[in-house]
Amino acid sequence: MKALKPSMKENKRYLLVEGKELRKNIEKAVLDFIGVLGMSKTGLEFIKDNRDSAIISVNREMVDSVRAALCVWSQKMEVKKVSGTLKGLGKSF
Repeated sequence: MKALKPSMKENKRYLLVEGKELRKNIEKAVLDFIGVLGMSKTGLEFIKDNRDSAIISVNREMVDSVRAALCVWSQKMEVKKVSGTLKGLGKSF
């Protein structure tokens, strides 16, 4: 299989999120706020998780929607930093 051209690849942004039970809560918040189709457009992936913080990657066009979904969720989750590279978040994590 041939590799994709750089112009065809999905541009990702990395979010540093703090809160409780993040893996379960982030998925539920995005699913409830954006829906199934919107969640597929986000391309949500968990890169690293600790006890109270996680790094997730999302599609560049959907960063605002994901942040809004985390803000309106009943349990407190806070986006501390958004970066285009993992190296930019490495010092914060």
